[in-house]
Amino acid sequence: MEILWKGGPATAEGIREALAPKHALKDSSVRTILSRLEEKGYVKHTQHGKAFMYTGVEQRQNVAVRAVRQILDRFCDGSVEQLLLGLVENEVVDKAELEELVRKIGKTKSGKTGK
Repeated sequence: MEILWKGGPATAEGIREALAPKHALKDSSVRTILSRLEEKGYVKHTQHGKAFMYTGVEQRQNVAVRAVRQILDRFCDGSVEQLLLGLVENEVVDKAELEELVRKIGKTKSGKTGK
């Protein structure tokens, strides 16, 4: 997904080449991953000659939200509180970051943006 978000539409071969420095995957593996991402609605393809051109459908933030929702459901019984407590207890998020988040949420709820 990162490759499609940063570089735009790409073929499976282009994606495999972009992954090559860190992840040496076979062409069939890349195609399988792309097929699964398409089944889940993250990417779509169009045909250009014999090649499929893949494009990201979901924006990065939407994918992140879906991933967090899955984590909440699978590991935290759907509880945002359990997730946040775990992040604080394991020093992934500190008190200052949480306080800043509370401030931004307060602005969002009052109709202002937190940007």
